[in-house]
Amino acid sequence: MPSAEAHVATDNASRYLQQLCKHWSHKFETTFDPRNGVVRFDAAQSLALTATESEIHMTLAVEDQANLARMQEVVAEHLQRFAFRENLTVDWRPV
Repeated sequence: MPSAEAHVATDNASRYLQQLCKHWSHKFETTFDPRNGVVRFDAAQSLALTATESEIHMTLAVEDQANLARMQEVVAEHLQRFAFRENLTVDWRPV
C-alpha cells in the first residue's frame, strides 16, 4: 500500500487536526481527540494525524500509487485552507 508522510510546523497542530477530522466526519468515518486522529476515506485509504506542541504529523495510506499524488494534494489543500493565517509548507515524503 503506497504511503506518504508530512511533518508540518505549526503551533496550532491540535486545532487543525480536530478541524480536519470534523470536516471529513460528515462523509467518512473519523476518530479523534486533541492529539490523535484517523480519517478512513474508505476501506483501503486513510489519513492518520498526530499533533504535538510544534507540529502536525500526517501519514496518508492509499490503495494504489496513481491515487497517492491526488490525495496528497487534497489533504494539503484542506490543511492550508484551515490555516489561512499561516504560511504552512506541506512536504510529503514516501514511507
